[in-house]
Amino acid sequence: MNKLMQLAAFAAAAVVATANASAGATVTYVNPGKMTDVPRFQTDREAMEEQLLEHFNKLAAKLPAGQDLKVEILDIDLAGDVFPRIALQNVRVFKGRGDFPHIHLRYRIEQDGKVISSGERELTDMSYMMGFSRYRDDLFGHEKQLLDDWFR
Repeated sequence: MNKLMQLAAFAAAAVVATANASAGATVTYVNPGKMTDVPRFQTDREAMEEQLLEHFNKLAAKLPAGQDLKVEILDIDLAGDVFPRIALQNVRVFKGRGDFPHIHLRYRIEQDGKVISSGERELTDMSYMMGFSRYRDDLFGHEKQLLDDWFR
């Protein structure tokens, strides 16, 4: 009987957690082949897309219950400059001069299928090397910081 009650309590907790959770973010990359600066190799591009999707999901989790974030990435120019693969890895060098992160996006926040906020933004941080970033050791940390600032 004790195991049955534990299972019932776990199931009830799962239902409550699911009911309170936001559906997260939907991120679409519009014509990635024409973007200013995305990783050249498919596996690297997929890794970037996965990391940015995770970050958008973290941001969307801050929305009130029932609201969903939908983002279309129209263009992206990652911080720094890329040098060709060295030992099977791209090297991205940050100089802080003309190599700042830039993301052009279109977004919608929906609640129950109705758009409650939308817009198109050009996100840029020309002084990305000057401030503090909580993503210091993250390959896409400058872009994540840019998205944090926009979302706030």
